Amino acid sequence: MMKGDLTQGPVMKTMLLFAVPMILGNLLQQCYNVADTLIVGRFLGPDALAAVGSAFTLMTFLTSILLGLCMGSSAVFSIRFGQKDFDGLKESIFTSFLLIAVISILLNLLAFWSTDLILVFLRVPEEIRGMMREYLIVIFCGIMAVFLYNYFSCLLRAIGNSVTPLLFLAVSAVLNIALDLWFVLGLHRGVAGAAEATVISQYVSGIGIAVYSWFSCPWLRIGKEHMRVRRSCLKEIAGFSVLTCVQQSVMNLGILMVQGLVNSFGTTVMAAFAVAVKIDSFAYMPVQDFGNAFSSFIAQNFGAGRKDRIQTGFKGAVLVSFLFCLAISAIIWIFARPLMLLFVSERETAIIAEGMRYLHIEGAFYCGIGCLFLLYGLYRALGKPGMSVVLTGISLGTRVLLAYVLSSIPAVGVVGIWWSVPIGWFLADAVGLGYFIRYRRRLL
Repeated sequence: MMKGDLTQGPVMKTMLLFAVPMILGNLLQQCYNVADTLIVGRFLGPDALAAVGSAFTLMTFLTSILLGLCMGSSAVFSIRFGQKDFDGLKESIFTSFLLIAVISILLNLLAFWSTDLILVFLRVPEEIRGMMREYLIVIFCGIMAVFLYNYFSCLLRAIGNSVTPLLFLAVSAVLNIALDLWFVLGLHRGVAGAAEATVISQYVSGIGIAVYSWFSCPWLRIGKEHMRVRRSCLKEIAGFSVLTCVQQSVMNLGILMVQGLVNSFGTTVMAAFAVAVKIDSFAYMPVQDFGNAFSSFIAQNFGAGRKDRIQTGFKGAVLVSFLFCLAISAIIWIFARPLMLLFVSERETAIIAEGMRYLHIEGAFYCGIGCLFLLYGLYRALGKPGMSVVLTGISLGTRVLLAYVLSSIPAVGVVGIWWSVPIGWFLADAVGLGYFIRYRRRLL
């Protein structure tokens, strides 16, 4: 059995051993902004918390564009690895790196150019607009680092190495927290200091994992014969990458649109949402990463023609995801208040109450998002990334539409925004599962 080969060995054991480092890695990645939020909320006050929280939603959207491109390419890498087509793998690596690097540069330039327009679009209150702009200008400097880390981590995961990205993130997360404390408390750099700490840490992980990949995986190094952009290869990479990017970015664009609606309810609701979203992200992040690990498992076995392992893996993944979501829902429901108190002072009773209301609604329905992440990974791995886009459109379209409609009813208000989310999840689940059941033979 080749190291990183997911087409051999016990199905669930192989999948779980591959998934656990991915889960731990992305939990650490969340520490970047959560450290900012916690330190800013505790030491700089609710206005700074609202500014950094809104910026987090924006950066999640921008990161999702790059992550989607990298994840789409990763599916191609996994299929080539499963087929043992190493020349095809190297050609795909060269083509995808050029494509995503160019897009990253353009995205970075666009972000700097449109900063003020973004603040208007998000309906950021005047009293925190300057603070949020200061934070964004610094945080945008880390976009290329985000590209480097996500590209090489997706490449390593595609060939079955999920441990190395975890190690680089562990070092980077610890560095981020240490720099946060130093810049904010020691140097009194304010929100700009929190952003500077994040950017420096991002470059440590991004450059570090790129250097590691070059020296530790010589068999992946590109030769002159692979430095070409064939139309068929570019079409395949673009097909997977662009559609996965659309799926990821549409998902987060919907959240960004809801952020603007949330901001219209004032600073208290903004701050509550900023904290609750962090807790929410931590809660379902493991099942999101499990869905990505599941996707790599399916893609390698799809490339190898192992239909039996795909079917066994799908059944096992659904069970594991369901049980985890039930457990995490119970934890979030019970500990909603203590979790909110990690980020805000107990004197901020209105922020705590609104955040708890959000968590009690969202936290009860994590099974819906768990199933949806598995469906995203399944269709991407089976060469149908367009179906993931459809499911995202259903989920987020429902969320945005219902959020605006329900919140406009005086008797419902902001609670309508919170309820729109699980409704969108379950509607997309119904469509995705129905499609798979009906066309399973054709898909496999």
